[in-house]
Amino acid sequence: MSETPDPEVIELASKVYDLARTGDADALAAYVDAGVPVNLTNEQGHTLVMLAAYHGHAAAVSALLARGADVDRANDRGQTPLAGAVFKGEDEVVRALLAGGANPEAGTPSAVDTARMFGRTELVELFGSR
Repeated sequence: MSETPDPEVIELASKVYDLARTGDADALAAYVDAGVPVNLTNEQGHTLVMLAAYHGHAAAVSALLARGADVDRANDRGQTPLAGAVFKGEDEVVRALLAGGANPEAGTPSAVDTARMFGRTELVELFGSR
């Protein structure tokens, strides 16, 4: 038995996802501090961290990680925020995720595999030194 989602809840979730995409770290932090789940996921399994990472927002990533977000939580396709940041060439986000404890071997493809695929030897070396 499934309930129809409350339109206000859907609207709030959409707003929070947009904040992650646009990188509004302060507003994201405020919503999470007020009770929005830090590991909220959308219909594709993207977390707030994944959306912020993929769109290049290191400050938003750090704010979410400081509030307990799962740094290695993969989306429905098995992709992690770190692999997404490597794919997008977001080096500052890569550093923020690593500082938050991200595992370069997590996910499919992993961040290591993604770095190899795109010839990012400096990242492969960085990941290997961890």
